[in-house]
Amino acid sequence: MAAIDPTRGFLKDVKRIVIKVGTAVVTREDGRLALGRLGALCEQIQILNSEGFEVILVSSGAVGAGRQRLRYRKLVHSSFADLQKPQVELDGKACAAVGQNGLMALYDTLFSQLDVTSAQLLVTDNDFRSPEFRKQLTETVDSLLSYKVIPVFNENDAVSTRRAPYEDSSGIFWDNDSLAALLALELKADLLVLLSDVDGLYSGPPNDPQSKLIYTYVKEKLENTITFGDKSRLGRGGMTAKVKAAVYASQAGIPVVITSGFAGDNIIKVLQGQRIGTLFHQDAHTWVSNGELNARDMAGAARECSRRLQAMPVKDRSKILLDIADALEANEKVIVHENEADVANAKDAGYETSLVSRLALKPGKVANLAKAIRVLANMEEPIGQVLKRTELSDGLILDKTSSPLGVLLVIFESRPEALVQIASLAIRTGNGLLLKGGKEARRSNAILHKVITSAIPEKVGGGLIGLVTSRDEIPELLKLDDVIDLVIPRGSNKLVSQIKSSTKIPVLGHADGICHVYVDKSADMEMAKNIVLDAKTDYPAACNAMETLLVHKELMGNGGVAALLLELQTKGVSINGGPRASSMLNLPAAPSFHHEYSSLTCTIEIVDDVHAAIDHIHTHGSAHTDCIVTQDREIADIFLRQVDSAAVFHNASTRFSDGFRFGLGAEVGISTSRIHARGPVGVEGLLTTRWIAKGSGQVVNNDKGVVYTHRDLTHQV
Repeated sequence: MAAIDPTRGFLKDVKRIVIKVGTAVVTREDGRLALGRLGALCEQIQILNSEGFEVILVSSGAVGAGRQRLRYRKLVHSSFADLQKPQVELDGKACAAVGQNGLMALYDTLFSQLDVTSAQLLVTDNDFRSPEFRKQLTETVDSLLSYKVIPVFNENDAVSTRRAPYEDSSGIFWDNDSLAALLALELKADLLVLLSDVDGLYSGPPNDPQSKLIYTYVKEKLENTITFGDKSRLGRGGMTAKVKAAVYASQAGIPVVITSGFAGDNIIKVLQGQRIGTLFHQDAHTWVSNGELNARDMAGAARECSRRLQAMPVKDRSKILLDIADALEANEKVIVHENEADVANAKDAGYETSLVSRLALKPGKVANLAKAIRVLANMEEPIGQVLKRTELSDGLILDKTSSPLGVLLVIFESRPEALVQIASLAIRTGNGLLLKGGKEARRSNAILHKVITSAIPEKVGGGLIGLVTSRDEIPELLKLDDVIDLVIPRGSNKLVSQIKSSTKIPVLGHADGICHVYVDKSADMEMAKNIVLDAKTDYPAACNAMETLLVHKELMGNGGVAALLLELQTKGVSINGGPRASSMLNLPAAPSFHHEYSSLTCTIEIVDDVHAAIDHIHTHGSAHTDCIVTQDREIADIFLRQVDSAAVFHNASTRFSDGFRFGLGAEVGISTSRIHARGPVGVEGLLTTRWIAKGSGQVVNNDKGVVYTHRDLTHQV
C-alpha cells in the first residue's frame, strides 16, 4: 500500500468525480478494446457509485476501436489487386462513428453485469458556445446522477467540424483531456482523475531511468523544467495534453490527479489519499515543507550553485570564506542571543545536561569559528590538484585530479557550530550542501545560516547551502540518491544507525564514540593523570572523550589505579567498573563496556597487559580514537600497530582527534568507515577524483597503432 499523503486530506470531502480514460488505456496494442482494463474501470466506478459518489466518465477510444474494425471490413471486401495498391489512411470520422457504437455497447454490457446503468452523451466544441446548451447539459447530468446513472461523455468526432491540428486559438476544448477539464468546471466536480498509460507526470520521459515521478505539481517551479516523451500511442495529446488540462482545471479550483489506468484499483487509492500519481492543486505552491519536490528542488539548486562556485577563480572562492568569517564576527551578538534562547528553551524542556552542553556556544566560540574559517581560506587550493600524471603513450597525458563530491546532506544534532564548520568546508571544496539541524538548535541554526548565505555572492547563489527545517523531509531527502552524493550524520548512535538503514546514498560517519585510554605499567603516572583527566573532563559530551579507562593489573599494587581514581573523582567524575574492577575496587557495575556516557561518567577495567587491552578495545570499542600511555616504546609500537581504530595515539589525549586540531581547518565529522575517509574528515574527505586526458588525435583502433609507455610524470607536476 502506498503511503498516505497528508496534503491529500481534502479528498475525504469529495463527492462528484470526473474520470477521464484515454485511448492508450481503453485499447490494446493491436487496436482492439482492452476488456480487462475496461472491466476493472467499471468495477471501480460501481464501487464508488454504491458508496454514494457521483461519477462522470469521459472515455476516449472510439476512433482507435473503429479503425481496427474498418481495417478488417476493408480487408474482407478488397480484391488481391486492391491490396497491391498503396493503402490510403482510413477516414477518422468514419472510424469514430463505427468505434463509438462498439465502445458504448461494451460499456453498457459491463455496467449491466454490475447492476449499473450508463448513459451516452456526445458533444462537440461548438455545443459549448451556446449558454442554453450548457444549462441543459448541467440539468441533464444532475438528473442522471440523481438516478445513480453513469454519464459517459465523448467528443462526437464523427460530426465535429474541427480537423487537425486540434488545438487552435478559437477552440473551447481540443481533446478529451481538455473536455474532461471543461466538464469538471461546468458540472462543479470536486475532483478530476485523468487515467494514463504511465504512473503520472515524470521529470522527463518515463522510460528514462533518470526521470522521477512527481507526486505534486507546482506550476511555478516545474512549468519550464519538464521534458515530455512521445505522445500517446493512439490518442491525440499524450502527457502534454493532460498536464495542460490539469493545470487549467486546478487553477480554476478543481483538484486533479493524473495516474495509471493500467492498475485495477488506482481510482480507489486516489480517493483514499494514497500517494500515487501526480496531484495538481491551486494551493500546491504553498506546501513548501511537504514532500519530495521541495527536497529535490533544494538539492538541485545546491548542485547548480556548486558548479558556479567551482567555476570561480581561486581568489574569489577564498574571499567568500573570508567574508563569512567577517560576517560571523560582525553578527556575534545576535548569534549569541539566539543561541541563548535555544539553550533556555532546552533547559525548560528538560533536555539532558550533555545535550544542553553541546548546544551552547561558549564564550569565544564565534571568534574561534571565524579563525578556523580564515585558516581554511588560506589553505592551498584543493580543487583540481594533479594527484598523479601518467604518459599513456607519446603525446597522450592522463592526470588524476581532485574534484568535489557534489551535493552533501549533513544531519546533525545539538551543536550549532557544526553548521559553520560544515558550510565552510563545503565552500572550500566546491560542494553543494543541505543541512538539517536538531529542533533544539532551531534559532541558532537559522541565524547562522542567514549570516553565512548572506555573504555568498549572487553569482553563486544562496541555494549553495540549503537549510532543511522540517524533520518530515528527512525520509524524502534520503531517497534522493540521484541528486545527493553523500550523507554525513553527526549525532547520537540512534540517529546514525537510523540513517544508515534508511538510504541508498553512501553514509560517512560513526555510530558511537567509545574511546579508550590504556595506562600501561611503565606509564609516567603524572602524565597519565593529566591525559586521563583531559580525555574525560575537557568536553565530556564530545565523541572523542574517554569513555573507558583500561589500566595494567600491576598498577593495582603500586597505588597507580587509586591515584587515577582520586583525580577523576576530585573532578566530579562518576566511575563504574568492569567485572574485575568492580570486584577489586568495590565500584558499581558498568551498564555495558559498549556504552557512550557523553557526561562526567566513565568505566574502568583492569587488564593483564597491552595485548589484553587491544583485545578489549577490538571487542567493545567503536574504532574511533584510542590511546596508550606508556614509556615503553616497544609496547607503544605494538599498540599503535595493532589497534584498528581511525585514530590511535601514544601519550596524548583522545581529545586531539579533531579536524581543527589536526590542522584540517575544520571537520564535518569523524568517520569510522574504512572506505573513502577515516578519522576526522576535513577538506580531503570531501573530495573525490576524476581523470583528465589530453591528447593530439590518438585513437584506439583495437590498440593496433598505440605504443603504451605508462610513464609516471607526477614528479613534473
